[in-house]
Amino acid sequence: MLALALTACGSAEPSATGGSSSGAQTAIAQGALAKPTKATLILDFVPNAVIDAEKAQFGLADGSDVAGLIDEGGDAQAVMALVQRPLGGLIALASEHLTSPASLAGKTVGITGVPSDLAVLDTELRHAGVSPSRVHVVTVGFNGSQALLAARIAAFTGFIPDEGVTLEASGHPITAFALDENGGPAYPGLVAFTTRRLIATNPRLVRDFVAATKAGYEDTLRDPARSLDDLLSSNPGLPRKLTAASLDVYLPLFSGSSSATTTAKVPFGTLQSPNVAAMSAWMLRSRLIHAPISPERYGTNRFLAPG
Repeated sequence: MLALALTACGSAEPSATGGSSSGAQTAIAQGALAKPTKATLILDFVPNAVIDAEKAQFGLADGSDVAGLIDEGGDAQAVMALVQRPLGGLIALASEHLTSPASLAGKTVGITGVPSDLAVLDTELRHAGVSPSRVHVVTVGFNGSQALLAARIAAFTGFIPDEGVTLEASGHPITAFALDENGGPAYPGLVAFTTRRLIATNPRLVRDFVAATKAGYEDTLRDPARSLDDLLSSNPGLPRKLTAASLDVYLPLFSGSSSATTTAKVPFGTLQSPNVAAMSAWMLRSRLIHAPISPERYGTNRFLAPG
C-alpha cells in the first residue's frame, strides 16, 4: 500500500480548500497510480515527521519545511516541485489601504508562531525599508483571518492561495504581498518528498509515484473541471465554491512559472538548483537552518521523465 501525506502548508495548518492537492487526487481517481498499489491520503499537521517515521512513503509540503527537516538530521529528499514559487506572504484586508509592507510601520501584525513567519515578515519589511522593530507582532496561531476581521491586527503571515482565497470567497477583498515579490527568494512553494532510504531501496516506486503525480497535475491543467470533481468526490466535506476558487488561484502556479516577474516556464516537477540554493541562503540568514543545504542534498530530478 502506498501512503501519501498531503498538506498545503507543511508544518502549518492543513489547507481548508484542497486546491493544492488536486493533481494528486486526479492521479488517484484516474488510476494513474500503478495497480494493485492503493494510495491512501493522510491529512496531517506535520507530514515531514510522518514521512521520516515511515508512516507514509511520500508527502507534499512547503519547500522550506523539507529543508528544515533535512537540517534537523532527517532523511527527507524532494523528488519534484509542484509549485515553483513560495505560497506565503503578508495578507491584509483591502480596506486597510496598504500600498506596500512599509505601510505596516506602527501597526500590529499577526503570526502563527512558526519560526518562518518572522523570517517572512522581517524580509518583507526590510526590503521595503522598514525596521521590523517598528511593527508590533502578536501570535494568533492559525486564526489570522479571524483576528484580521475582528480588527485586532492589520495583517498576518499566511498562505495566500489558502487563507487569502478563503477571505476573498467570503466577501472580504484582500491585499497580499507575496514573499518572492518583496525581497524573498523564488523557491519551490510545494514539493513532493520521500526519504533517501526509499529512493535507494525502491526506486521503481518513486519513479511510478513521480510519473503518476506529474500526470495528475498535467491532467488538472488540461481539464480543471474534471480535477475539481475528482477532488470533491474524494473529499465531500470540501465546499465546492471555495475549492473552485482555490484551484483557480493554484492553476497558474502549477503551470510552471519560476517567479512572479517572469513568464519563463520549466518542465513540470523540475527542482531548480539556483532557486533551492537561494532558499537555503535565505533560511540560513534568517536562522531557520544551521548550515547551507546543497541542491543535490535537498532534492533530485532523476525520476522526472525527459520532456
